[in-house]
Amino acid sequence: MRRALTGVLVATLVFLSACTGDKPERPGPPAAPDLSTRPQAVAVRPGPFAAGPFIPPPSGAYVGAWIKPEELTHVGRLAAVGTLESSLGRRLDILNTYRRFEQMVGTESDREFLAQGQSLMISWATGDNRSILDGEHDRLIRQQARAIRKIKKPVLLRMRWEMDRPNLRATMWSGADYIAAWKYVRAIFRQQHADNVSWVWCPTAEGFIRGDAPDFYPGDDQVDWTCVDVYAGALFQPIGELMGPFLRWAAQRPKPIVVGEFGVAKAWGSANRAAWLRDAERTFKANQQIKAVAYFESDPEGNSPNQQFQLTGDNAAFKAFHSLVKDPYFNARQVD
Repeated sequence: MRRALTGVLVATLVFLSACTGDKPERPGPPAAPDLSTRPQAVAVRPGPFAAGPFIPPPSGAYVGAWIKPEELTHVGRLAAVGTLESSLGRRLDILNTYRRFEQMVGTESDREFLAQGQSLMISWATGDNRSILDGEHDRLIRQQARAIRKIKKPVLLRMRWEMDRPNLRATMWSGADYIAAWKYVRAIFRQQHADNVSWVWCPTAEGFIRGDAPDFYPGDDQVDWTCVDVYAGALFQPIGELMGPFLRWAAQRPKPIVVGEFGVAKAWGSANRAAWLRDAERTFKANQQIKAVAYFESDPEGNSPNQQFQLTGDNAAFKAFHSLVKDPYFNARQVD
């Protein structure tokens, strides 16, 4: 009986301990890996490249960003870009801007940025590929082509970027459907004489790790720039490892590369974020086929910390990004 009571007491104490705070602490951010060695260059075609009207710099790379405004208005967009550029001490070369299928390019803020000498990278969320091929959106596509033609400046157009994401499969259908829709839309732009567009094909780094992203490639005759979106979000790995499969693939194609979105999540801590960004700078410079990069300066609403990428307010991480944008390698302005 005594032995049984002792067993019950021990079990009770163990239970109370588990309920009152002796839980193992959640691990903090991992120690920053050693990223000090120069990354192995993979995509090093020297060019020059047939890249459409948006011409890559002969040396170095353009730098840009998506900067999420507090309000998606003309004033909000100008304020967001102006505040970041003031902190960086320079204008960005490229401004990434997102548009739904029905949202036209050429807004008041678009025109203001273009007048300041900046270039637009338009991330255009086109719709269901099979409905595009059925002709249901021809009028909308023609309207967008004319709107882009009207701005009379070279632009980068990412038609349905990240098309390889599994959560888009219901509207992408397949690689073959996406390729057919790409060619269909591009033909309409050609009919509308929207000749100021460089066509950018931009899947995810994860799609190349999985191996399914190349299934969506429309072909060298259809694409002007290759592109990839790469994040240290749920996984903290050096950017060269994350985008390595893409870089090895892109090195086989005579196209300049734009890193359409890159970011390192707040969840990994300031020191790790700064180390990752310094490694990103080395990786971009080692892969001289990379001719433009754009940071994702945003904390999307509702996202967990491993999907929050804004650098503003994180002194160590912002300092590392500031070092990148001030480096002469990333100061090669587009000349129309």
